[in-house]
Amino acid sequence: MNERFPWLKGALEWGPLILFLVVFMLLRNRTVVLWGNEYSGFIVATLIFIPVLVASTLALWRLTGHLSAMQIVTLVLVLVFGGLSVWLNDPRFFKMKPTIVYLLFAGLLGYSLMAGKNWLGAVMSAGLKMQPEGWRILTQRMAVAFVGMAVLNEIVWRTMSETTWVWFKTFGLTAILFVFIMANAGLFSRYAIKDDQSGGGA
Repeated sequence: MNERFPWLKGALEWGPLILFLVVFMLLRNRTVVLWGNEYSGFIVATLIFIPVLVASTLALWRLTGHLSAMQIVTLVLVLVFGGLSVWLNDPRFFKMKPTIVYLLFAGLLGYSLMAGKNWLGAVMSAGLKMQPEGWRILTQRMAVAFVGMAVLNEIVWRTMSETTWVWFKTFGLTAILFVFIMANAGLFSRYAIKDDQSGGGA
């Protein structure tokens, strides 16, 4: 089980999103009649995505024993905004969900800076050991990055095609986060806590 765990974790995290993409691509030019109402392929993909995400999130919780703050917030907002999109037959609510997620986290990180709290370090310190100054700088940069991603999401869904937005949501935003992490490799190295430094902390 331990050998398969990384693969299972990745499949559970990416599976719902990939399924959404596949269903949307199959139905994007079709209208589906459900319960006497006509729905676009986007709405049908959203309708399928919601319970699959719930199931995968619960499975992740059972496997790992915990969920990250972003996973919890994402699940809640998918239920709210995805549910509104299906209920009102309006895809705009689901497209706004990433904007709300990123602005929420940017606000939380900004507040943690003003309050002198290291919330980012509390969440990420298990996999990344850094000095307080490093966490402060990373918090600043990540808050700005989240605001930028929220603005970019708004630009893409409001000005480009639905298909473009789906590809952007599935792979573009993830790629941006990956580039952000790689761009901060120097920061991680500069403020890293070495093994011989961490022995005296409690």
